[in-house]
Amino acid sequence: MSLEQYLPVLLFILVGIAVGIIPQVLGYILGPNLPDAEKNSPYECGFEAFEDARMKFDVRYYLVAILFILFDLEIAFLIPWAVAFSDIGATGFFAGVVFLAILTVGFAYEWKKGALDWE
Repeated sequence: MSLEQYLPVLLFILVGIAVGIIPQVLGYILGPNLPDAEKNSPYECGFEAFEDARMKFDVRYYLVAILFILFDLEIAFLIPWAVAFSDIGATGFFAGVVFLAILTVGFAYEWKKGALDWE
């Protein structure tokens, strides 16, 4: 086995690294760097960006984010089910209905426990 066989793999790795690094370098060089109070203000996390890293903060933000990811991924499972709906037959249909029922029960439980409330 010669090293010439690994040339495509090496090129693939180099192109991948270039695609990852070149846009960042271009953005750093060409992008404006004009921070102001609005850019440095808290956006989604709800706490100041330049405080002590060990400060206590509300964990509800992360709970909502995890719930979003959970339901987003579950909906992603429904897309192939809907595309193949005519080919899956009655068994596939009822498997999808059971899946949706489990989602509905989980959603109702979260709603009842107040996980979706933001005070």
